[in-house]
Amino acid sequence: MKPIHALLLILLLAACLLLMLAGCKSEPVAHTDDHSHEEGAGHEASGDGHDERAVHIASEMLRDLRVTTARVGVRPGGESVTILGELTFSENAYAEVASPISARVGTVFVTTGQQVKEGDKLAELRSPELGKARAALQGAQARATAARQAAERKRALAEERIVAQKDVQAAEADAAAVESEVAAARAELTALGASDEGTPGFVLRAPLSGTVVEREARMGQMADPSQTLFRIGDLTSLWLIVHAFERDAVRIQRGSTARITFAAFPGKEITARVGHVGQRVDAASRTIPVRLELDNSEGLLRPGMSASASLPLGGPGAAITTVPAAALQRLEGGWVAFLPTNTRGVFERREVGRGRTLGGEVEVLSGLKAGEMVVVEGAFLLKAEVEKSTGGGEGHHAH
Repeated sequence: MKPIHALLLILLLAACLLLMLAGCKSEPVAHTDDHSHEEGAGHEASGDGHDERAVHIASEMLRDLRVTTARVGVRPGGESVTILGELTFSENAYAEVASPISARVGTVFVTTGQQVKEGDKLAELRSPELGKARAALQGAQARATAARQAAERKRALAEERIVAQKDVQAAEADAAAVESEVAAARAELTALGASDEGTPGFVLRAPLSGTVVEREARMGQMADPSQTLFRIGDLTSLWLIVHAFERDAVRIQRGSTARITFAAFPGKEITARVGHVGQRVDAASRTIPVRLELDNSEGLLRPGMSASASLPLGGPGAAITTVPAAALQRLEGGWVAFLPTNTRGVFERREVGRGRTLGGEVEVLSGLKAGEMVVVEGAFLLKAEVEKSTGGGEGHHAH
């Protein structure tokens, strides 16, 4: 039995040795695998860190999501005031056209939205008063002819010493008076847009070049002098009238640049020049009207639109970075903005330091650089997508 025991002992030792050798050889592999796993986990965490800032929108949702973007802007710093106002026509480029007398509208030559030049025909009107004016002109012309002939006879008789010189002077005075009546009657016809040639009607003409904003004239209607038939305005240059409190108005400088935003154009900003600061304070509101002059050569703006104007007070300060107010959204961790990426349906979520509210814009203290594109319209829905994917704001993992 001893040899058998010895043999079993040798086999057992050999098996243990093999197991030990296998363990020693497998340890580096296991260590490598563990290390590789940890390294992979590190990359995954890094990937999660990157994905944590990414918001993925499904293609079917993206079709229904309206997204507009705007560039991060830079504007002069310093103190400013934001005031609401309304667009209107320039006083020098707007006219309301009415009939000077009661008349019936005949032919109308223009329609709403049509461009006209100064002197263009707007409408032809007919009126009994026109006939009276022509009759008055013809009567004055007949009297003038008779007066001129009488004066000539008086002068001839005076040369023959038949009448006194004072009679000649009286005849010439009568002729001059009747000539004045002729001129007045002809001027009345001209004011009516009619000539003295006996045409049946008179013509209303455009007093300035611009666009027919409104047309109230209809063929066959009776027009009264108090009734506006056409409104014509030059839309290439508009005014924005705002009313600033007196404490602010006295610090607004004529010629300074204001920044205008419109509810109709989210994310769009237009600059305007301060053309005039009123000289009188309204006793009821304690405000002073301020006129801002805007270039509208693109034709986007319409009179009557509401606007928000940010006007600098006093001298300029250091430049500040701004974005449209709708571009910043509040999450549990603070304010964020969403930036479009090169991948369709993927947006970057960026934490942003929010500063002052400047009308339709807000100051950005950190997180964004001038020139970067941010989502404006659609940012709220992106925020909702983030909150939904994080379970109502718990955590920061994005879908």
